[in-house]
Amino acid sequence: MRRFVFVLVCFVALLVPVAVLASGGEGGFNGVVRSLEVKYHVRATRIPFMGLISMISRRATQGGVSDVHVAEFDDFSEAMDGEELNRMVEQKLGPEWERIVRETSRYGESQTLIFMHPEGARVGLFVLDASGRELDVVQVSVDPAHLNDKLNEYQHHAHHGEGD
Repeated sequence: MRRFVFVLVCFVALLVPVAVLASGGEGGFNGVVRSLEVKYHVRATRIPFMGLISMISRRATQGGVSDVHVAEFDDFSEAMDGEELNRMVEQKLGPEWERIVRETSRYGESQTLIFMHPEGARVGLFVLDASGRELDVVQVSVDPAHLNDKLNEYQHHAHHGEGD
């Protein structure tokens, strides 16, 4: 009987955090995706095995890129209001994220938002790209020093090719 009570208590202890996370107070990448689903009555297509892909990308880039999250929305039933979309993303990401790019087409049919968040020696990037009735959401953590080194490698190779 004691074992049954212990298992029941453990189950409830695990269930409470899951219920809290599943509530409307969710923020970050999942909060943005969930808010988009509710607001526009669409379901996000998530890439299967994203955890595995993220692990492989970290290894392939020697730690340059990690924590990759991707969601894709197709066939929105209504037009997106750029101001409202921007406010919703800012609210769900939270004040620690800073918007560094907001590009909107002349008639508002496409919009790109890019947010940045310091993560110690790394930088979190959140990109939302809306075009017509499609929208892609990507969040990734990058090592700026590693990225800079890679960019310098490509610039170095480009200079060698010019004079040869």
